[in-house]
Amino acid sequence: MPHASIDSPVGPLCLHEEDGAIIRLSWQHPEASADETRLLREGVAQLRAYFAHELRDFDLPLVVRGSAFQQKVCAAMSAIPLGETRTYGDLARELGAAAQPVGNACGANPIPVIIPCHRVLGANGLGGFSGSGGVETKVALLRHEGAAGLLI
Repeated sequence: MPHASIDSPVGPLCLHEEDGAIIRLSWQHPEASADETRLLREGVAQLRAYFAHELRDFDLPLVVRGSAFQQKVCAAMSAIPLGETRTYGDLARELGAAAQPVGNACGANPIPVIIPCHRVLGANGLGGFSGSGGVETKVALLRHEGAAGLLI
């Protein structure tokens, strides 16, 4: 599967592509990909621009592999603007679901950072984060986006 990786302020990130869409972002540096594609180069460029504060919204073809509910949760997370947050309960009300399944779907997000699961908080705290570094990485991403004031 074609992939490309970059070093970022939150650790190494690797984009994975299949059939012309980004299907996964992982925290790792895999072996070099001999078949890096135009889409992967664009994805890396957009990630670099995001971390340089030059990009507010990603514009990449994404495919979320998962249930219809997982896809709805990912779409709802994608609609949260940079610098803003929602709670698991907010998303649950929006989707007509319970907060716990929404939290589970957030934790199973296959394309973190680009689909901003870090912008979803618990009702009384940060909630979890499944990426490398856990909640510390979530806080770093929120600070990067100017949402750190929400954490105080």
